[in-house]
Amino acid sequence: MSSQLSALNDWVASVAKLTQPDAIHWCDGSDAENAKLTELMLSTGDLVKLNEQTHPNCYLHRSSPSDVARVEHLTFVCTTKQEDAGPNNHWMAPADAHAKIDALYAGCMRGRTMYVVPYCMGPIDSPLARCGVEITDSPYVVANMRIMTRMGAQAQARIEREGSFVKGLHSIGQLDPERRFIMHFPEELTIKSFGSGYGGNALLGKKCHALRIASYQARSEGWLAEHMLIVGIENPQGETHYVAAAFPSACGKTNLAMLIPPEGYRRDGWKVWTVGDDICWMRPGADGRMYAINPEAGYFGVAPGTSAKTNPNALKMLFKDAIFTNVGVTADNQPWWEGLPEGTPVKDWQGRPYDKAVSPAAHPNSRFTVSAKNCPSYTAKAEDPQGVPLSAIVFGGRRDSLVPLVFEARDWTHGVLVGASMASETTAAATGAVGVVRRDSMAMKPFAGYNFADYFAHWLSFDKPGAQLPKIFHVNWFRKNEQGKFMWPGFGDNLRVLEWMLKRVTGQAGAVETPVGNLPKAGDLNTDGLDLDAATLEQLITIDRAGWKAEMESIGEYLDSYGERTPHALKAERAKIAAQLA
Repeated sequence: MSSQLSALNDWVASVAKLTQPDAIHWCDGSDAENAKLTELMLSTGDLVKLNEQTHPNCYLHRSSPSDVARVEHLTFVCTTKQEDAGPNNHWMAPADAHAKIDALYAGCMRGRTMYVVPYCMGPIDSPLARCGVEITDSPYVVANMRIMTRMGAQAQARIEREGSFVKGLHSIGQLDPERRFIMHFPEELTIKSFGSGYGGNALLGKKCHALRIASYQARSEGWLAEHMLIVGIENPQGETHYVAAAFPSACGKTNLAMLIPPEGYRRDGWKVWTVGDDICWMRPGADGRMYAINPEAGYFGVAPGTSAKTNPNALKMLFKDAIFTNVGVTADNQPWWEGLPEGTPVKDWQGRPYDKAVSPAAHPNSRFTVSAKNCPSYTAKAEDPQGVPLSAIVFGGRRDSLVPLVFEARDWTHGVLVGASMASETTAAATGAVGVVRRDSMAMKPFAGYNFADYFAHWLSFDKPGAQLPKIFHVNWFRKNEQGKFMWPGFGDNLRVLEWMLKRVTGQAGAVETPVGNLPKAGDLNTDGLDLDAATLEQLITIDRAGWKAEMESIGEYLDSYGERTPHALKAERAKIAAQLA
């Protein structure tokens, strides 16, 4: 144990020598520590206290206007061989990357405190969880990491026991966009981030560790780290099935994670439980089934558009113990963002008098950070060390046409192809480039820490004798009619589609077999109380063969773009479907 502790101490000492902080603080995650940090940030203006009557223990943080989002073009995966990072990542040779960023770290913490933040991704005693330590000079990062991870003394004890941990070094530097990098060294389980205090660039447990480093770690250890929500669906018989789902941004991920059943379903006793809204780590259990944990302990959600209409559960959790980043405020100091029907903003996200003509009240990527336990649909299963068994995996994108409301993959290989080829459509009417299909495999394009071709092969590798893998489905809530109106109501009514999926899992529903996958028959979907005519429903669950022939061509080109390493099984599966369509 002493050698594990000395490895951590030696690393902290070497970072201190490089960055030269005025003080070093080892975080224990206690309430007293958090209160002290909060006082510090209030005194420096890093935090603004919000209305204590309406939002007890809630604070606002305003970030630099040049530091409001993830920066993909400055995010690198640094593997020894470039082909291991793959065409899906920006690559830099590890020695060059260390040299470039270490030059920026030299003396960067003078006049600042260096915080050592031990954290655990996943329930503290879960065999599926993995630990990390983030060194940072930002108290805002410490406060967020305390909400987003299991942070502090317990995590440090586990690190000292196990010895292995992901090393994350972060400094806000001078917040200069010209001196900003987020570097990942998967082979060294190391992250280095400089020049940003924002979210995914600075909270290194989030996308950096939980996806980019963890996906690489998962491949070598036989599990999967995925950009997926995890939701439990409890039927009137009291049986709960767990579903993981991957959607690109702006496709309703948090809404599905916190879905509220339609009135008729609620009356019948259906319930929905939220395990996680963003990240899913899953691995096969001793019984051959896939078990999943949410490695996060909180939500770092997008505020604009969150309302009682779009996501009542998300809104309800934001009235206490939350940190808001880059939202507007009302005259009585309540947080405000576009999409809230009540309240009038008086200051915008930069603290200026609100003027609709100059700027929105809240930045479009403004955020809230809040404990998962604040969510009304939270389930204690989120803390189950063994994870929850998955019945289904769902992929989806935003497609105006072609892709039906729902279809089921025939088997695991077909399902991996469905995930690998999932896409959304762009709307750029001004240039005439409407409906350009952008593929985002498994919603992991910015987050897979290694070559996509190897990643697809890793997914395929789980189909072993004795495996009881989840069924794979694809959904598209976004089909439009000739008038450009959405054909499916979405939101809570998506439970109607999930009900069919779970009946497929338990063998209680039929399907129509097509080359593309298995579709529900019109009578298989419960449409009671829906304003949906038979012709529209038929259109939603019918295959356009000519359109799909072109789609299969496009998918073939996409798979080819990953070169020699693309698994033959995926290409063969695509060719088989293309032949059936012909």
